[in-house]
Amino acid sequence: MKQISLEGKTAIVTGSIQGIGFQTAKTLAEAGAAVIINNHKDPEILENRAEEIRKAGGRCKAVIADCTKKEDIQKLIDAALELGGSIDILVNNAGGLIKRVPVAEFDEDHFQTVIDVNLKSAFMVTSAVMPYITKNGWGRIINLSSQAAHDGGGPGAAAYAASKAGVWTFTKGVVKEVSPKGVTVNAVSPGFIKGTAFHNTFSSKEVHEKVKATVPLGRLGLPEDIANVILFLASDLGGYVNGQSIQVNGGLYMP
Repeated sequence: MKQISLEGKTAIVTGSIQGIGFQTAKTLAEAGAAVIINNHKDPEILENRAEEIRKAGGRCKAVIADCTKKEDIQKLIDAALELGGSIDILVNNAGGLIKRVPVAEFDEDHFQTVIDVNLKSAFMVTSAVMPYITKNGWGRIINLSSQAAHDGGGPGAAAYAASKAGVWTFTKGVVKEVSPKGVTVNAVSPGFIKGTAFHNTFSSKEVHEKVKATVPLGRLGLPEDIANVILFLASDLGGYVNGQSIQVNGGLYMP
């Protein structure tokens, strides 16, 4: 049986201080990758997360950086090159709902913030990393979209849904630029994942139970469910999966 190994690979995982991002970084490190974890604030907490990965035997470096700022993104690149000597895997996970705002109560500042943290960050980090990830004839770019990109999201999430739909379309555009150089580009679209800041903050316990009752598998998702799919896509096992949006939602949404 073929084992998943990322030995000799270096990964950048943005927005990885908690939830899906941290679990992804931890999972990639467990498979042998050197991993850069990131957040734009809370350096002490971020360093504690990096130390958790290191104590488990992984190689990890924590970098405070705003993924919408070019000079900060360079810090991620420099850290990856210092830690692992290359950039082989990019997981664009940074993002969030910010708050629920109905379209009828349109708030331009809120809209711009949502677009920046979800779509602009993915665009800017990918652009900066492309010269490095295309150098060795092998690479993986994995963008975090959302079920909301496909079904419009919950109440007050139209801006978020639109930004994540943009991430999915962006994914398809990047495929055409980097695939000839051996780099695959895919999106992962999580459904309702419990234990994350997103749903802990913006979805009540009642909503958790209501959604759980509608999931065919009878449970809500876990960060591990998403991280395992990202691991597959990041490995040689996912080498012919390209330009896809992988739905990970337990059957809650079936396109």
